This record gives sequence, structure tokens and C-alpha cells, in this order.
Amino acid sequence: MSPNSSNSPHSPYPIAIGVAIAIGILVILLEFRGVEAKDSNSFLPPLQVHLLPPTLAQWQVLSKAGDYFSEVKPTAAGYLVWSEFPIKVYLDRPENLQDSSASNRRFQQWTNAVAEAIREWNAYLPLIEVKQPELADIAIERYLPPLGVQIDRETGRIKRFRARSAQTRCEFYIRAGNPPILSHRMTILINPGLSDRSILSAARHELGHALGIWGHSRVETDIMYFSQVRTPPSISPRDINTLKKVYQQPTRLGWALPLNNSSPYKKR
Repeated sequence: MSPNSSNSPHSPYPIAIGVAIAIGILVILLEFRGVEAKDSNSFLPPLQVHLLPPTLAQWQVLSKAGDYFSEVKPTAAGYLVWSEFPIKVYLDRPENLQDSSASNRRFQQWTNAVAEAIREWNAYLPLIEVKQPELADIAIERYLPPLGVQIDRETGRIKRFRARSAQTRCEFYIRAGNPPILSHRMTILINPGLSDRSILSAARHELGHALGIWGHSRVETDIMYFSQVRTPPSISPRDINTLKKVYQQPTRLGWALPLNNSSPYKKR
């Protein structure tokens, strides 16, 4: 199956569209504040490289394993890396742990599987769970992802994907401060009706996107393989080789917006 196939439950198109829309909104906001579209980038932070977090700095790249960095695409904000650690993660959890109903037990199984994926990625980037979704950098929700869409380049018509098992969305925003910072949030939706093994696999995969791997591998033994496989893999050396390379790239995220006399973001 092609990585661009509309049959893939992890097709890159919905992800890319979400980023494009978010950046578009950012540019539109600039225009409404009296900034010409062609000059919008002058009011965004310049592309710069953050220091590697210690966990990735210590990772010894296995050159024989290789990577799939060429499949990871930057956005208008640059590569989607985090610069403040630990990364704050919100996870849907049952409100009443004493409820022994079948639906609540199923909810707890879903939570346990996702929590395991968080623990696995925590070995490579520091993550901490928070109880309020509004405080989170990454929010993981027990929710059926909506149907995605794709534009057929030949006909111009919109095609809908079949139901997906999981989805990651990115939102850009300006974090208040002196100076303000260009930031982002990630939201992960994971189908509550999946098997425990599929929930764990989907959570591993979508967390890979949320942590910065905004693309897919073409090798089945990588967790970021573009489609589901019969035997879901664990996080591979190729996955971490790729993640480390992503964090060595420039980004506008986590950097201060320029403050000058003509900037719409100057302090009032």
C-alpha cells in the first residue's frame, strides 16, 4: 500500500492539512492586524536550532540501522520539536475508579495501554502527566477520529477516508509573555473500540507524531510505519535515530517573536 493511500489509517494527508490550516490562520491573524501577507514571516521567529534534550543527546545513533528522516517534512513553522521539558501530557482517565461496569473497565484498559506508550517514549524524551487538559502540550483523548478528506489532484473532488483508528492534530498559538513565544499544542484522538494491542500500537505511533516525527517510515518494523501491520512493532532504533535528527533541525517554535517598532506583537 502506498504511503499516500487513502486506505491507510495513518495517512499523512489529514495531519499535513491540519498544520497548513493552523499556519494559515496565523498568517490571517497577522493580516487582520495590518501586516502584508508577503511580510508575515518577518513577524515570526527566525528558524533556529534548540539544544538537544539530554535523553536524545545521550542516544548513540546506530548508523547501521539507518533512519527515515527524509520522510519527515517541516512545516511553515519549521520542524515540530519541543524545547521545554518535561513535555506535559494529558491522558483521558475514568472519573470513578470504583465503577466496576464493563464500560468503565474497558475505559481503564484503554488508559492503561496509552499510559504504557507514554512510559516507552519517556525513555527518549521526558514526559510528565498533568490532570488538566488546558495545561497540556499533548492531550490524548478517548475519542473516535472523524473521517478525513483528500483532494483528488486529477478531478479536484474531495474523497473521504474510511474510519481511522487514531489521529494527531497540531495547533499553533502565541504564548503570552515578554516577549511572546511561538508555540504549539498536539491533540491525539484514539478510537476507544480498538483491541488493547491496537490501542498500544496506535498510541505509540501517534505519540511519535506529537513528539516531532511528522512523517512516516516505509519499513514495517518501525513504529512510524505508514500503515497497520499484523504484529505491531515496538519503538525501533530507526525511530529514535530519526527523532534525534529531527531535534537537530531548525524551527520557529519555542522562540520569541521579534519585537520592533512595526511588529504587531510589540508590548503594549
